[in-house]
Amino acid sequence: MSNTVHAVGRRKTSVARVYVKPGQGKIVINKREIDQYYIRATSKMIINQPLELTGNEGKMDILVNVTGGGLTGQAGAIRHAISRALAELDPENRKVLKANGLITRDARKKERKLYGQKGARARFQFSKR
Repeated sequence: MSNTVHAVGRRKTSVARVYVKPGQGKIVINKREIDQYYIRATSKMIINQPLELTGNEGKMDILVNVTGGGLTGQAGAIRHAISRALAELDPENRKVLKANGLITRDARKKERKLYGQKGARARFQFSKR
């Protein structure tokens, strides 16, 4: 693993650790193939986005360890990690990925429930009588 690049990506409560190296384009997530881990096409599209933008689709082998959150949050974390790894491999990749907003971490998280209320924004129903 001499030519391997390691990167960490985050989204909501998910954390993805990614190892990128030149290869045949194989993506393994938590010891399972991408097609076994993700059934939804949109999740696969999100993960492949940085590879398509940089023209590295089918050229890199990617090993992913991802924890926390749901499948969509994990897909976002994997995309962030792959983007960071590709930016580290080549400075030209960084320009393309930054222009498409893939290097920046999506800081949006679930807002906490507030006391005296039903949720973060929702109030209990008001009754005049």
